[in-house]
Amino acid sequence: MKVSIEVINKDQEEEICIRCHEVNKEIHQIANQLKMNHSILVGHEDDKIHQIKLRDIYYFEAVEGKVFIYCKDKVYEVKHKLYEIEEMHRGEKFFRASKSTIINITKISHISPSFSGRFEAVLDNGERLMISRKYVPDLKKILGL
Repeated sequence: MKVSIEVINKDQEEEICIRCHEVNKEIHQIANQLKMNHSILVGHEDDKIHQIKLRDIYYFEAVEGKVFIYCKDKVYEVKHKLYEIEEMHRGEKFFRASKSTIINITKISHISPSFSGRFEAVLDNGERLMISRKYVPDLKKILGL
C-alpha cells in the first residue's frame, strides 16, 4: 500500500482521500479511525463549554432526560439526544449497549457474560457497564464473535 502526503496552502481545506481497489473491512476501519481522531463534540460542564475529541469519550449515558459524555475522569453534559448521537456516529467505534447507554468499543478492556443473557463490559478506566441482552448480538457482530 502506498502512502502519500502533500503539503498545501493554509487557505485550502485539508482532506484525506483513500483510493482502493475495493472497499473492505480494513478500509472502513482506517476511515473510521481517521474520523474519530478529528471529530469533536461540544460538552458542557457548569458554565464552561468544552471541545471533546471523540476518541477521548468512553461512553454516553442518558439520565433523567439529560445526556452525559463520560471521559476518563470527567463528565460533561451534551445537548443532543441519545438517538441523535447514535445516528451521528453510526459506523464509527460506538455501539448501543442499552436503552440508555452508547459505548466506545475502543475503550473496552474486556467483556464477560453476566446473568440473564447480558454481558458486562469493563472499560480501560475500570468502570463497569452492562450490555443488555437485546444488544449482545450487535456487540458480538462488531467484535467478530
